[in-house]
Amino acid sequence: MAAGYAEILRRRYATRLLAGTLVGRLPNATAPIAIVLFIRAEGGTYSLAGALAAVYGVANAVGQPLLGRLVDLYGQPRVQLPAALLSGLGMAAFAFTGPDRLVLAYVAVGAAGLFTPPLEGGLRALWPSVLGKEEQVHTAYAMDAIAQEVMFTVGPLLITGCVALWSEQVALLVVNVVGVLGALSVVVSRPSRAWRSAPREAHWLGALRSPGLLALLGAFLFIGMALGSITVAGVSYADAHGGDAVYGWMMAAIGLGALFGGSVYGARQWSGAPERRLSVLVALLALCYWPLVFTPGAVAMTALMVLAGVFLAPALACAFVIVDRHAPRGTVTEAFSWLVTTFGVGASLGTAVAGPVVERGGSAWGFAVPGFAGVAALMVLLATARVLVPVTESGVVAGSSENDRNGTVEPGFSAGHQA
Repeated sequence: MAAGYAEILRRRYATRLLAGTLVGRLPNATAPIAIVLFIRAEGGTYSLAGALAAVYGVANAVGQPLLGRLVDLYGQPRVQLPAALLSGLGMAAFAFTGPDRLVLAYVAVGAAGLFTPPLEGGLRALWPSVLGKEEQVHTAYAMDAIAQEVMFTVGPLLITGCVALWSEQVALLVVNVVGVLGALSVVVSRPSRAWRSAPREAHWLGALRSPGLLALLGAFLFIGMALGSITVAGVSYADAHGGDAVYGWMMAAIGLGALFGGSVYGARQWSGAPERRLSVLVALLALCYWPLVFTPGAVAMTALMVLAGVFLAPALACAFVIVDRHAPRGTVTEAFSWLVTTFGVGASLGTAVAGPVVERGGSAWGFAVPGFAGVAALMVLLATARVLVPVTESGVVAGSSENDRNGTVEPGFSAGHQA
């Protein structure tokens, strides 16, 4: 297992690009907790903190696919670095303004979310040119999914460490400066500077004109919803079983499960179409959510959380391959950015749905929400199985070496009419 990942990391630029992307995404991963801690330190209410975090999330959801399309059109350095700087400046303005000038605070937080650079989609667009071999690209996607779990574990610890050493304001500033440096490390690298998207067909829908991609996004909206609902149900459970310490262990456990599952999944080569494999992985993911409704004692519940996370990273890694296969030519960064956005919107919906459910039925019913959401994700994949099989004009499953695995000419557009 380790040998497969080590082989990828030994490739020139691979470690730099992976590490730079993770560091560059720290501001995005830590923004909700950093905003909440800062507003509370400044004497603001939880309602205000939640509203500002929501503005950041909505702006980020809007900005990711738009910036992803610009990256496909103009290249990574010309979009990623200016976006990182603008996002960092927005959060810095918020850190120095605080809640005293409320309108400016909302504008600053919105700008920080809107201009968050699409580093995640950009990295996945770079893997084929850096690694060359398709099987290594698939392993890199699994490693990418694992690294995300590490980032979402380390990020909050970095914020709380900065708060303990200095202050909430300094934590906001430090994380965003580090994020800009991470983005800079990526965009000045040779693969990022040399990368160019494939020629694209002009279409206002961009990546969303792919039926297969739309089907995948529909499924991952519900998977995001499952994760969002678990965070709310987990708080309710922890309140009755030991408080914040139990909640922390539960959230760490689901990340640990994802780390284990992703590591095993990426350690071997898989035969067969990834579209069919994803249906199996999502079915197993949904199945592992349902034992949570029994809400046993804290130790057993933590173990069930590990189980609930096992198939998350494999499902994400498989989805990355499918995005690459279904993205219309020249839209690969935008397509990956849409996956990020859809997942985030789903998580927000999950928290919104789980709140009233927990208030009326308790944590057991709250944990039923991810179970139902997982089943809904599977139903979407099964219902759209026919459009999730990528075929070329000759009817052969696509597998070209370009960023666009689909490789088909969009109907109704001239191949010479480039965006």
